[in-house]
Amino acid sequence: MTYCVGMMLEKGLVLMSDTRTNSGVDNISVFRKMHHWSVPGERIITLMTAGNLATTQSVISLLEERTKAPEDREPSILRAPTMFQVATMVGNLLAETIRKRQESNDHMSGGPKFTASIILAGQIAGMEPRLFLIYPEGNFIEASVDTPFFQIGETKYGRPIIIRAYNRNMSFEEGVKLLMVSMDSTLAANLSVGMPLDLLVIERDRFEPLHERRIHASDKFFQDISTGWSEALRNAFQSLPSYNLDEIDDPEA
Repeated sequence: MTYCVGMMLEKGLVLMSDTRTNSGVDNISVFRKMHHWSVPGERIITLMTAGNLATTQSVISLLEERTKAPEDREPSILRAPTMFQVATMVGNLLAETIRKRQESNDHMSGGPKFTASIILAGQIAGMEPRLFLIYPEGNFIEASVDTPFFQIGETKYGRPIIIRAYNRNMSFEEGVKLLMVSMDSTLAANLSVGMPLDLLVIERDRFEPLHERRIHASDKFFQDISTGWSEALRNAFQSLPSYNLDEIDDPEA
């Protein structure tokens, strides 16, 4: 499993993903799930993937090949005129890859079902930064003021803190801290999500990463965030009103 989250801010985009993939408790590996391409001064495009690893790696490899291919070959995300068209290209490629793998797999009785999803983020010069969630079928939705972030993979544990604390006008530093808390909550609740983490910050109109790093389990700042968040939750719980078993209000009394 995995956990990836992309969040829109007024200043740009903050993205984070884990790197764990596993097929059982005794077969755990680290694979990058965040990939980005940039043309300085012109565009930056980032993908985060979740689902069947062979499928997502195939999609990434094909996109990478197309960025280096002559212009008369398959369409490249580095030549698409809008982020919407980039999302269409990626969606079509994802759906086609899944379809081909499923057709081959269907010849094997009882074989697995292939599925994958992608978060697409980026900006092309002269346009707004954009964030998309692409489904296995190839269709997609776009983030908005009402839905300013997307998650894929193991989403339920890290979602509540983002909903409660998100503010579109927060700084990049606050956005990174919020995603770290969201990721820490997921790591604590689900063993299929694991370190290290990949972080990418995209500033509006910059067209290259403002900040990019891999966060390992030994990272002092992340450890402080994890410890501080646990302590804050315990303190908040203790500060709530106490429940008294001897003073129960009966609305029907």
